[in-house]
Amino acid sequence: MKTTANTLTLICLLLLTTFSLKAQQQRYTVSGYVKDEHSGESLIGISIGKPGTSIGTVTNEYGFYSLTLPAGTHEIQYSYMGYKPIKMTIDLTSNKRQDIKLATADRQLNEVVITSKQQEKNINTVNTSMNKLEIAEMKKLPTFMGEVDVLRAIQTLPGINTVGEGAAAFNVRGGAGDENLILMDEAPVYNSTHMLGFFSVFNPDAVKNINMIKGGFPAEYGGRTASVLDIRMKDGNNQKLGLTGGIGNIFSRLAVEGPIQKDKSSFIIAGRRSYMDVIMKPFLKGDMKDTKLYFYDLTAKVNFNLNKNNSLFVSGYFGRDVFGFGNEVNMNWGNATTSIRWNHIFNNRLFMNLTTYYTKYDYSLEFKSKETDVNKQSYKWTSNIINYGVKPAFTYYLNSNNTLHFGVQSILYTFKPGKGTGTDGNDVNEIVLKDKNALEGAVYLDHELKAGKFGVQYGVRVSGFQFRGKGTAYYYADTTAGIRKRLDHTQEFGAGKTIADYYNLEPRISAKYKLNNTTAIKAAYSRSAQYMHQLSNTASPTPVDIWTPVTNNVKPQLTDQVTAGYFYNAPGDKFELSAEVFYKTMQDQLDYIDNSDLDLNEFIEADLLASKGRAYGLELYVKKDVGNTTGWVSYTLSRSERKTPGISQNEWFINRYDRTHNVNVVISHEFTKRISMGANWVFASGTPATFADARLEFQDWDIPYNTTEKRNNYRLKPFHRLDLSLTWKGKQLKRWKGEWVFSLYNVYARRNAYTVYFRQNEDDPGKKEAVRLSIIGSIIPGITYNFKF
Repeated sequence: MKTTANTLTLICLLLLTTFSLKAQQQRYTVSGYVKDEHSGESLIGISIGKPGTSIGTVTNEYGFYSLTLPAGTHEIQYSYMGYKPIKMTIDLTSNKRQDIKLATADRQLNEVVITSKQQEKNINTVNTSMNKLEIAEMKKLPTFMGEVDVLRAIQTLPGINTVGEGAAAFNVRGGAGDENLILMDEAPVYNSTHMLGFFSVFNPDAVKNINMIKGGFPAEYGGRTASVLDIRMKDGNNQKLGLTGGIGNIFSRLAVEGPIQKDKSSFIIAGRRSYMDVIMKPFLKGDMKDTKLYFYDLTAKVNFNLNKNNSLFVSGYFGRDVFGFGNEVNMNWGNATTSIRWNHIFNNRLFMNLTTYYTKYDYSLEFKSKETDVNKQSYKWTSNIINYGVKPAFTYYLNSNNTLHFGVQSILYTFKPGKGTGTDGNDVNEIVLKDKNALEGAVYLDHELKAGKFGVQYGVRVSGFQFRGKGTAYYYADTTAGIRKRLDHTQEFGAGKTIADYYNLEPRISAKYKLNNTTAIKAAYSRSAQYMHQLSNTASPTPVDIWTPVTNNVKPQLTDQVTAGYFYNAPGDKFELSAEVFYKTMQDQLDYIDNSDLDLNEFIEADLLASKGRAYGLELYVKKDVGNTTGWVSYTLSRSERKTPGISQNEWFINRYDRTHNVNVVISHEFTKRISMGANWVFASGTPATFADARLEFQDWDIPYNTTEKRNNYRLKPFHRLDLSLTWKGKQLKRWKGEWVFSLYNVYARRNAYTVYFRQNEDDPGKKEAVRLSIIGSIIPGITYNFKF
């Protein structure tokens, strides 16, 4: 008995000694920024770690890293495909600041396919349903009119589609277009396209990084429920002056960047202007001779390295679309954003980014009678939405396996739903919808943990929303489901008074388990709340759609999504593949009563219905990054449905933007260093539509009606299209580099139906005929000359 006691005492002493020695073992942190040697651009996703071990980290969205290691001598490697890796020996006897500059492998950053390696492999990261694209990858895609486009590139990824060519929004995993959070240098963008959906507002010459998240959202993102498109703009070259641009048959672009003070500050200014109106002018006669159809945008950014711990960034965007016929029809719309970011390093483990921003989206629609008309008539409709936001975000690196993300966000909204002014001779009639004001706030915290083969990122976001005065609140009496509500009474609220408020707890968790060096499985769950909606009679949001906040009548939308996936990276990084399944439920989506009126309707909420939604599917993705032939194949099998009281016999019906099957095949091949070719083939099930299946003839009336009373009771024919491109690089001089891009869009001239409408047959008025409306029905060639100086 005594021997046993002595043995236990000895074991306890040994354990205490071991724990004491471990506690005494010092740990120090090496941290800093990683930047491009030739441009000074901060680099996102650079791998930093000890070769031969799983110890490592990656740079964050601002190029900062922090790695904590035991005291002693360590070999550290900084690596990323397309860059020459750097290995260095660091003697850690105290915390160390180590800023790094990486040189590109061939001194042409934009010509290198940059893909995440090591720590950023899809089998090593915790994130699910996330895709990163680089401009170099996008350049290999066949393009519309020869122009590289961000939104067209992301639509080749699984789970992302549109309702057709010319659609001004994209749909992600059964979500509507307004459910996508689109950020440009952290400022939200409300209309992301030019020319009614054919081009995006993002100038590729000014874009640095694109991150697309479809599920398992980190807690820092909120306010939307379907996806996050996070676009980071270039900082500008702080080493030397440079020009980048292109001349095409639709528009031209030019970007200028350079140092303000070498190594310490820089700028970039990028502009575009289309000239279709100039090209068409000689061919337009009569009433069409003064047709206007063009867009322009300007992106600018300056940054200052104030000292080793403080950096300041100021960026802005302004863009406009103009469309019209002479003086009779004029429409214009556009975005304006400004972001001010301050990066501060408190110490080697605590990093802060403080962002303040302003964003505005507005549109104007005007009709006038001809100058020759005796009775002068006109009508003008204007609307806008304005945001002011602030969001301090912190990252605390506890050690190499534990990272905390936390922060606060606040947004002040002003909605101007619409002002309509009509004139008839000397009579003036005006309809002004009252402004709506709101305040949204959130706090969040998440913890990222790495433990050998296991990794998890879990956290919570607490969000709140106040619908505030000065304004009028409308109260409606309960009526039969699916029928316009009856107004009961109204109430006025003074400035700053709360009309209605909502609060939501949004838990998030993503986890991965690495089966071996090539394979991992992942799973995620997230809840998201959305406090604003876009009102539209169509599935393709037009510039005159209305943004509205949640009110005392309209509740916030809540979405719960579960995702699971299998991820594989072939040895030698020859290719990667993933298979993901998802299921999501949506509460309090907005729907409309039949024959609802959205145009300058003061009582619009009487026409709105609360709807439930669900979406589920399978996404397959195979990608090859290395070799002369590269590309990817994506396939999505999914279903998106809604259920609205009083609509479609109270049963589930298919969403307008549902695509059962969606296939994208993207291939690029390099024949020589100067000649390459790209191909993209897309196939998708036809979109649903609601058509009458019977008609009632009564005297001179011909009334079509739907006997089943089912919405979206018909599906259009499948959509498919082939695009090709050829890139020929001229002689690459030391200072001047140029290339020609030739493209063919819709190679076999497929007339894909955007919608189908019905009309009387011209030869036999007693017959009705279906007419297919195609936005594009022919081959569209494009040619662009790109240059860099």
